[in-house]
Amino acid sequence: MSDLTPLPAAKEVRDVIADLLGRDVQVLTGGGMVDPADEFGALVGVYVDRRLQLSALVIMDLDLAARCGAAIALIPSSGAERAIGAGALPENLLDNASEILNVLASLFNGEGLPHLKLDAVYEPGQALPADVSQWVLTYVRRLDLDVDVKGYGPGRFSMLVLGG
Repeated sequence: MSDLTPLPAAKEVRDVIADLLGRDVQVLTGGGMVDPADEFGALVGVYVDRRLQLSALVIMDLDLAARCGAAIALIPSSGAERAIGAGALPENLLDNASEILNVLASLFNGEGLPHLKLDAVYEPGQALPADVSQWVLTYVRRLDLDVDVKGYGPGRFSMLVLGG
């Protein structure tokens, strides 16, 4: 078994999100790093291996988390915009966006690779534990994307694979 968890390609991320949302999703590489310490924070998914070692992070800014959370449940885009304007995810959008983080774990897993699972989700504005926050803006294997969900709008996405 390889000890190296792969960093998925931008197209793989786009395909999973588009399939989940059932709508067109555009991604551009080279986006800015998503920083949960920004004014409105970000949704952070923490992925661990079978030994419960921190192995990967997925970070969506508030805009993308709200828009994806609304799109997956066919909630009108105005619901996402209200959440963005309020600077917080209501419970339904948080649950929906967390489910997207859970499904994104599939991008890390494959034959002969360490199995990763979603271990924790931190909502926008929630403090991150030190062992997580230290990695958010580091130059590890990472993918920073600008994402646009058709009919809902843009947001930013970062995926980091630690170690290896």
